[in-house]
Amino acid sequence: MVGLASPAEAADAATATYTKASDWGTGFEGKWTVKNTGTTSISSWTVEWDFPSGTAVTSAWDADVTGSANHWTAKNKTWNGTLAPGASVSFGFNGTGSGAPSGCKLNGASCDGGSIPGDNPPSAPATPSADNITDTSVRLSWSAATDDKGIKNYDVLRDGAKVATVTGTTYTNAGLTAGTDYSYTVRARDTADQTGPVSGARAVRTTGGGTNPPDPGSKVKLGYFTEWGAYGRNYHVKNLDTSGSATKITHINYAFGNVQGGKCTIGDAYPAYEKAYTADQSVDGVADTWDQPLRGNFNQLKKLKAKYPHIKVLWSFGGWTWSGGFGQAAANPTAFAQSCHDLLNDPRWAGLFDGIDLDWEYPNACGLSCDTSGAAAFKNMMQAMRAKFGTGKLVTAAITADASSGGRIDAADYGGGAQYVDFYNVMTYDFFGAWDAQGPTAPHSALTSYSGIPKQGLYSDAAIQKLKGKGIPGSKLNLGIGFYGRGWTGVTQAAPGGSATGPAPGKYEPGIDDYKELKTRCPATGTVAGTAYAHCGTQWWSYDTPSTINSKMTYVKNQGLKGAFFWEFSGDTSNGELATAISNGLQ
Repeated sequence: MVGLASPAEAADAATATYTKASDWGTGFEGKWTVKNTGTTSISSWTVEWDFPSGTAVTSAWDADVTGSANHWTAKNKTWNGTLAPGASVSFGFNGTGSGAPSGCKLNGASCDGGSIPGDNPPSAPATPSADNITDTSVRLSWSAATDDKGIKNYDVLRDGAKVATVTGTTYTNAGLTAGTDYSYTVRARDTADQTGPVSGARAVRTTGGGTNPPDPGSKVKLGYFTEWGAYGRNYHVKNLDTSGSATKITHINYAFGNVQGGKCTIGDAYPAYEKAYTADQSVDGVADTWDQPLRGNFNQLKKLKAKYPHIKVLWSFGGWTWSGGFGQAAANPTAFAQSCHDLLNDPRWAGLFDGIDLDWEYPNACGLSCDTSGAAAFKNMMQAMRAKFGTGKLVTAAITADASSGGRIDAADYGGGAQYVDFYNVMTYDFFGAWDAQGPTAPHSALTSYSGIPKQGLYSDAAIQKLKGKGIPGSKLNLGIGFYGRGWTGVTQAAPGGSATGPAPGKYEPGIDDYKELKTRCPATGTVAGTAYAHCGTQWWSYDTPSTINSKMTYVKNQGLKGAFFWEFSGDTSNGELATAISNGLQ
């Protein structure tokens, strides 16, 4: 591998990759990720690139960035220059213009890691075949890879992690668990120890085992897991296990993938599949290694599914911030569906995702931006998704709960799209909040209407009944629960309807806070319209409690709904108090 020309060291290999994190028209946010893919530590790094004329860096963080004409140079800070083998670090910047970087160099070498001059890496082996499958073992075989200097050996990867290196083209993997799904790939190493691309994935299920698939008639109990929780919230896949929530749910929506250029794209690669987990952070107690091809949340979710095989994992795309990309995607829904299918089935995480969830939150309506794709665009999108994913994968969507006259439910053909989806997640929360800074205070997730509601149609039952009225059966609707509260400050009135002076302080942003924080900081003092509220000092909050969730689950059963879902896991207590309430309420 190329030795990097840094004065302090020569690492075996390193890469620098660029992503555009966001674009607001007049500017954008860019991010570089430097990764040590070698076997020795890097003590410093410098990334250089060129922007075309008219594109420039205006500010930066986590690196010292300087520019000369169209050439830009980023050097590590004193605290993030050292990278152990397998470690990554990212830095970001704001910029103007619309150009893309070119001519990238990392410590003087190519940012793609390069290869040994005059020696090409090996080809990918053929997708392995599997036979002699027992309760605890499987034999794998594959066709040989090719290389201009010769093949030395092969790495065998199970669920993205290397389990063996062998010299031949067969391998028997023993010590497996009966009745369990595994995914195997193979990659070749040449005589210079360069690795080639991984093969296609071979799914294997061992025989035996007493685990039955979930009853298809059972209620859905779905939770959103946020990609960014790995940062400030310090919330990881293992928390689903240690909290007991993994035993209480049926589905996980992984949020979010982005929608860019008419395609499904990665949201944030670092927590998704690059972050290395130590043994104590890992679901199965096994640490990630520097050379395994899949790490991060995706690898941890694979481990969680191995431990709890009843859980289905879907990849959610969009969300409030990234729903603006759906307008372009709707112009060619077939091509968009193909891009999503290709991304979900990337060989690096093959077998992880059981389906796709589209969080297109304001089709043919206004949200963070305004969409003008037309009322039929949503139905056409769902139809294209089902056509591409077939009946073997779940196709779902998160949809608005705005049942006001002429509101968002009326803007798109949700009824027409229902025939193509397994279920809709109806976002029956965020009806009211401190974006109306002076109030009136109102519960953000009321189940029913009540005297003094600020706007008719903004409550859960109104949304469910309106969707049913459009021909959508209750068996395709999930009721939404927020694992957080919304609140105001400057409030003197304990009951709903009081005036305020602005949003109440929250741990991560004003006007919103997790249930786990509010239950002790501002305990509930009353209930209204099937949800709870709290008045403490001059603050007023509304949120659901185990008691109000239990009542809402009774509603789910009485209405014949598919089940319930919640946003999101990290708002719950460390012992999964709210997830338990949903599970118990839907028994």
